Amino acid sequence: MTIAPEEPKTETPVPEGHVKLTIDGEEVIAPKGELLIRTAERLGTVIPRFCDHPLLDPAGACRQCLVEVEMGGRPMPKPQASCTMTVADGMVVKTQLTSPVADKAQQGVMELLLINHPLDCPVCDKGGECPLQNQAMAHGRADSRFRDTKRTFPKPLPISTQVLLDRERCVLCQRCTRFSAQIAGDPFIDLLERGAHQQIGTAETADVFDLASRTSSGAPFQSYFSGNTIQICPVGALTSAQYRFRSRPFDLVSAPSVCEHCSSGCAERTDYRRGKVMRKLAANDPEVNEEWICDKGRFAFRYATAADRIRRPLVRDASGELREAPWTEALRVAAEGLAKARDSRGAAVLAGGRLTLEDAYAYAKFARVALRTNDVDFRARAHSPEELDFLAAEVAGTTPEYGVTFGAIENAPTVLCVAFEPEEEAPIVFLRLRKAARKKRTRVVHLGQWTTPSVRKTFGELLACVPGSEAAALDGIPEYAPDVESALGADGAVVLVGERAAEVPGLFAAVRRLAARTGAKVAWIPRRAGERGALEAGAAPTLLPGGRPVTDEAARAEVEAAWGVPVPAEPGRDTNDIIGALAGGYLSGVVVGGVDLDDLPDPALARQALERAEFVVSLEMRASTVTEHADVVLPIAPVVEKSGSFVNWEGRRREFDATLEGTGALPDCRVLDTLAVEMDADLFTQTPVAAYGDFARLGSSGASHGRFWESGAARAAAEVGPGQARLASWRQLLDEGSLQVDEPHLAGTARRVVARVSAKTAAELGDVVTVSTERGAITLPVEVADLPDDVVWLPGNSDGSRLRRTLAAGHGAVVNIEGARR
Repeated sequence: MTIAPEEPKTETPVPEGHVKLTIDGEEVIAPKGELLIRTAERLGTVIPRFCDHPLLDPAGACRQCLVEVEMGGRPMPKPQASCTMTVADGMVVKTQLTSPVADKAQQGVMELLLINHPLDCPVCDKGGECPLQNQAMAHGRADSRFRDTKRTFPKPLPISTQVLLDRERCVLCQRCTRFSAQIAGDPFIDLLERGAHQQIGTAETADVFDLASRTSSGAPFQSYFSGNTIQICPVGALTSAQYRFRSRPFDLVSAPSVCEHCSSGCAERTDYRRGKVMRKLAANDPEVNEEWICDKGRFAFRYATAADRIRRPLVRDASGELREAPWTEALRVAAEGLAKARDSRGAAVLAGGRLTLEDAYAYAKFARVALRTNDVDFRARAHSPEELDFLAAEVAGTTPEYGVTFGAIENAPTVLCVAFEPEEEAPIVFLRLRKAARKKRTRVVHLGQWTTPSVRKTFGELLACVPGSEAAALDGIPEYAPDVESALGADGAVVLVGERAAEVPGLFAAVRRLAARTGAKVAWIPRRAGERGALEAGAAPTLLPGGRPVTDEAARAEVEAAWGVPVPAEPGRDTNDIIGALAGGYLSGVVVGGVDLDDLPDPALARQALERAEFVVSLEMRASTVTEHADVVLPIAPVVEKSGSFVNWEGRRREFDATLEGTGALPDCRVLDTLAVEMDADLFTQTPVAAYGDFARLGSSGASHGRFWESGAARAAAEVGPGQARLASWRQLLDEGSLQVDEPHLAGTARRVVARVSAKTAAELGDVVTVSTERGAITLPVEVADLPDDVVWLPGNSDGSRLRRTLAAGHGAVVNIEGARR
């Protein structure tokens, strides 16, 4: 018998930049620098761990991931932590699956971790979803040799109003301290003591970035991202004051969701029980928010169950009082009143910036089809015609494939922030900027007034300018900051523009000139979640759905063919003009969709406009200043009670389903569709799915259209007189916003409300300052910052500093200022 010779084994080629190693007898090729624990995960081998997290730097703190390693045929003298050791060519690794040494080492570490850990799983918030529980069962021993008294501490220790610490549960994995220092840049929680007495606590000494005053116990953990430490804690050491003892994980139903609070569009997980939301967690989305969310997105969800939520329609009766009414009556009264106003001097739509794409489309279509007008605007804030032209020309119709994305920010060599305070206005953008600067040495430049926490924590540099002179400052960059101009010319450089740019004449034109000179890509990042979607949906006076200009005959014909009705050819009024026309008697009626009057440039004029309007229909979730003037109030559903989608600042559509079903609450698109039917018009937006289908059939207009309003040469801000200052302002993330009600724990970590001035101005004024206009005055304690002289910074909508309501002034305005000493 002839035996065929054995075919020689062919070696698997190793690509450049990779190494070949063996794990549990299986050959694997891995990129150089990859951690052993990650390579094992790719093979499907789960090595137990506590300190390891893929988005945190390795620490090797818990030692639970020990494995046996051989190099060059010789075993290392003791087991190695796979979360800190990188792969090497020829390495042989044995995990707990094949190595008794590794298995014994892991069991020993688990026994040590459990020596002082209390057996309070039945009352621990982490019980049922605890990695320590799971790994103790899978990799620990059935009994313990420890017979002494366990270490105990008084508990809970409040790290902040939101985060509570049970120190005896802590396994010192350092996830929380590493997240605070590396990801958020808020080093307020740290390792204290040494040896057997080591514990987690608040930092005793730290630069607190002007976020809070010192207390007797040190700097409080006052971070916009503190809730992430609760989620990534592998035991129940850090718990939420809001959720503590409220429910068990196995009693909750989980649903994927999208955050409604800013334009980042973070992926979330909403957990509810018995028809009530109990908590929100960050979901994993590497392209957007990775595994992080801000505290506003995590904790600000109780507005949906506020005591003043409107559950049934309200109609104003003959006595002038609002009374509850059936839907049929409320819709009939609303339809009759709006039809009369439309046929008189016309009616307009103020849509607001919190809407889903589907709801914004319904408002845009309702204006054109039912009210026969282009008087519709989503910008319930300071705005300008220049901004709308910029959005039409540069933003509408762009998608992540062609525009700036989170990934582009992370990989950019240089990022310039213009009229944009990332940590306050788009926290996840801030985290990407910090990551880019820390990991990839991205140069982050901020055009602003003072070295804010965003500037410091992104390792950035400040191009200081007087508020209102940002356009001139951009045009002057080639002269006074030529290195920045050169850096923006590098491939992949990005310019991020915030909504505050609308308050500075000529700034959008200056941004376009800068982009033309350097080739940098430009992205617009609004503060509210619904603004980008509302722009795409055509809820703007000069744009139809898909970014089509109202004045473009061919574009208008496309919409008319899809809708089956004529569309007005003349551009409509923007929010300011709608308010002015109502106040002046040139418009008869208005539909208001969830707009806070205090956010408008002149809240007093807005109230006067609603008082003078002949008919006001308000689509509201909670009672507001609009409700006081409404003739009909139609209740609408909060985000958790409806489906739909937000379009984030990238242009990425973020879909979500209803978390709580069967509540009876209706989305805006359904309410508007039924109201339109009462007015003999068809919107075909009965459901969010139908609304999006109707919008998608129109499609995008393709390339961005739009005539850009060129403002000419940028001008510097005018000089201020004696007793005056120029106002700088933006809203803080945690403020008096209507979606933050009924959440005292969140409010407890809001940043201090102070007036910031330069050292010279503070010396002249004292430690208390009063800022005033002819409308009113605001008095706040003074805090010194590196602001230009004769400039004062105030938060835009915080307790004690409601700028629009009190002063009717915003960024760049000239205000009166006087000081006093306490």
